[in-house]
Amino acid sequence: MANQDAAQAAEASAPGMPQLDFSTFPNQIFWLVVSIVVLYFIVSKVALPRIGSVIQDRQNAVANDIEQAAEFKRKAEEAEAAYNAALAEARSQAMAIAGVAKAEIKADVDAEIAKADAEIAAKAAESAVRIDEIRASSLKSIKEVAGVAANDIIAKIMPSTADDKATKAAVAARLKG
Repeated sequence: MANQDAAQAAEASAPGMPQLDFSTFPNQIFWLVVSIVVLYFIVSKVALPRIGSVIQDRQNAVANDIEQAAEFKRKAEEAEAAYNAALAEARSQAMAIAGVAKAEIKADVDAEIAKADAEIAAKAAESAVRIDEIRASSLKSIKEVAGVAANDIIAKIMPSTADDKATKAAVAARLKG
């Protein structure tokens, strides 16, 4: 037990935690200042330039991306303007082609109508001539039939006074109106 008492007495006389021992404070403050200065130089000379360069690279990348986006937008607007111009040109060409085709079709239709009108007029004139021939032939046949019928009637009614020339003249006068 004596050993135990001696160990407990040695522990009780020990200063406790070395950080709280006032006799070592100047030594601890010196190493604290040295550590802070070394840490400051490491951070300021190594870590901060690397972080700054990473931030600068990122800003440059963002600026380049924005510049490329603006360039692509400008190219897209130019392409859209070229597309709209080409579309307008194509529409005007289509309208011109349609106008030419319409004029050609109208000319063809007018030519065909004129041709049909000429054929109809020719057939109408031919038909008129034919009708006039039929009318003349009918009138001639009517005169002959009327003359023969009149002669036959006169011969039946008055057998002795039948004059062929007088009968034809009377029939012709009656047919004229």
